[in-house]
Parts: sequence; C-alpha cells; structure tokens
Amino acid sequence: QNIPYITTNRYQYPYQYHTSIMKCTILLATLASAAAFSVSPKQVTQATGVAAAITISTLSLSLSPNAAIAKDIEAGEQIFNANCAACHAGGQNVIMPDKTLEKEALETYLAGGRNEKSIVNQVTNGKNAMPAFGGRLDEDQINNVAAFVIATSESGWDE
Repeated sequence: QNIPYITTNRYQYPYQYHTSIMKCTILLATLASAAAFSVSPKQVTQATGVAAAITISTLSLSLSPNAAIAKDIEAGEQIFNANCAACHAGGQNVIMPDKTLEKEALETYLAGGRNEKSIVNQVTNGKNAMPAFGGRLDEDQINNVAAFVIATSESGWDE
C-alpha cells in the first residue's frame, strides 16, 4: 500500500518558507545586477536566464518539500517490517503495551513529541528496553522508518 506523506508541521516554521523566497530573490537580483554590468547583451540574457532557472528550481523545492520524501515511506515500511515489527507489529508494543506507535501514544510518551526528529533520535539511540539501531541502520534508513511511522500513525495502523 502506498501512503501519501503529509507532514503535520509544514507551516510550523513559516520563516523557513519566507527565507527561501528571500534568498532566491536576492540571488536573482544579484545575478541580474552582475549581468547588467557585463559587456554584451548576450551575456546579460544568459546570466539572467541562469538566475531565473536557479530561482525557479529552488522555489519549487521549497514550495513542495514533501515531493522528495514521498518515495521514502515505502522503503521505510520495508525497513520497519524487517527490523521493528518483531516488537511493533501493527504499531503496537509487545514489551510496553501502553507505549505504542499510535498517534496519541507517540504524542504522550515519545521524548520530544510526535515528530520525525524524535523518532529518529529514539531509533538511533534506543531507550529503556528498545535497542539502538544507529549501528545497524544508516541515516537514510532511519529517516525512512521515521517517515513511515509518522505517516502510518496519522492514517492508522492495520492490525
């Protein structure tokens, strides 16, 4: 099953969005100004075109940050099934039954709250009965698992 990744904190830090737009605008203005002082009109056109392409690319990434992440959920599910499901099948917890991977339990019990950063920290370093997976899984794999857990806790775990 493909679960679309929808972040719950996309606008939690709106200054990041505005900072990206501001940086792109400054870059475009700087390159256009530099191009205006070049000798030939052809160089002005080329420099302005490059600046516009860079600005459009950067803006498209900042406006849709989830596009690059969406493919990682499926990989995260596979890694979860191979490494985590023994204790957390269906989002449950066979060791500490109250501390499941359900949305409400993550909000209540996960150090740092229900977000990918907190899940990455716990998976990497372990805590209490949960072993650390930082030595077994690489950073991308752990990030994929975190994305999968957040997305699935939002949509609901299949039992």
